[in-house]
Amino acid sequence: MQVELTIIVYFLFIVGIGVFSAFQVKKPDDYYVAGKRAGLVPVSGSLLATILGGSAVLGTIELSQKTGWPALWFLFSAALGLFVLAPVSKYVRRYGNFTLPELLGRFYGKKAETIASLIIPLAWLGIVAAQIIAAAKILNGLDSITYQQAALISGAVFIVYTLLGGQWSILKTDTLQSVLIVVGLIAMLVFLFTDPQKTVTEAFSFHALFNEKFKFIDLLVLLITYSVTFVVGPDIYSRVFCAKNEKTASRSVLIVAILLIPISFGLTYLGVYSGGSGEEIVSFAQHLLPTWAYGLFLAALLSAVMSSADTTLLTSSIILSELITGNLDRKKSLSLTRFLIAVTGILSLIIALYVTSIIQALLLALTFFSGAFVIPTLAGLLSWKVNKNNVALAMVVGGLIALSGKIFDMFHHETIANILIFGAYLINSLLLFFPTGIIPIQSKLHKN
Repeated sequence: MQVELTIIVYFLFIVGIGVFSAFQVKKPDDYYVAGKRAGLVPVSGSLLATILGGSAVLGTIELSQKTGWPALWFLFSAALGLFVLAPVSKYVRRYGNFTLPELLGRFYGKKAETIASLIIPLAWLGIVAAQIIAAAKILNGLDSITYQQAALISGAVFIVYTLLGGQWSILKTDTLQSVLIVVGLIAMLVFLFTDPQKTVTEAFSFHALFNEKFKFIDLLVLLITYSVTFVVGPDIYSRVFCAKNEKTASRSVLIVAILLIPISFGLTYLGVYSGGSGEEIVSFAQHLLPTWAYGLFLAALLSAVMSSADTTLLTSSIILSELITGNLDRKKSLSLTRFLIAVTGILSLIIALYVTSIIQALLLALTFFSGAFVIPTLAGLLSWKVNKNNVALAMVVGGLIALSGKIFDMFHHETIANILIFGAYLINSLLLFFPTGIIPIQSKLHKN
């Protein structure tokens, strides 16, 4: 009962922050980007907490239980994406305002912005669903409620929390949540290393990074479907837009990239060790930890879920609201955004009730997104000359081909899947750069 009480208190605290923050929202940009006044600590903390969502924390552990040490590549890929983003983030902060589609519209026109505004929220339903799946698995591990009940409860809490306070409440809690995530992970590792019944696990070595369950081609696919979404990603950019200046944005990205490396080792070790027991991590932790530490560990896992869920849900809803109203500075856009948060959250909840694999829900959405938007966004940020007449077509075709590849992968047609995923980038590039060619230019936009 002590653990359940800890979870209840945590949920009430989160909703309370949302209620408190709602009174601080005076104008739309307070709700959307926290007034663009966030410093290094809140931006870094929020970015770390957003990345270490339930899909990353539980996804890494779930993957390492199945594949072993190669699961390190999951968060390594995220860190690599952030290292690439760090020098580019100043352009994101300089030319962006509220959303990624708005940024694309500035580079390529209204048609590209409209298509992005339709595709991204659709793809991000899977990302939000992945967070609900993660939260439901955590609560279901208590054996006091079913998976479906856990999904409904956790989904309702983060929908209400996000709807009330927007970006203000997210920045207030994310730094605290990121600390809680790291402390919970450290506590788990300390008890694991000091366990008198500790068994021997597979030792880490460079050769352990690949095995029959995770080959080099799998790494390449992970890089072009997952890593790139940290170079170009709506939820990542939403943190950059909140930074008070370009230097704060780039430093925050670099700090989080570095922190992800030791965190990846810690999460993967938990998965490798617990995989031998045949238990999911929540059940494994319950047997290993004393009651107070188990409550802390669950709160840390829920913090990871909540911090990622609120960001992805808010980002999707802001994009749709901007598409409908045409201007987020209008007061009516705020009410519409809150309505869309409820609708998007409910749709994601429905997905979570039927798709219970975190990695599957996550990678389906990210593969679709990466095939559509990575190359067009980088081309705009880096001032590459493209055939603007083909931008919208490149987004749609690239995204659909990449998604087709991931669907083939689900049915174990790996060769066809890989050809389609890599082909999505090739076709996207051909449509963008032919017959123009990749020629760096100094556009009028960048001169300004």
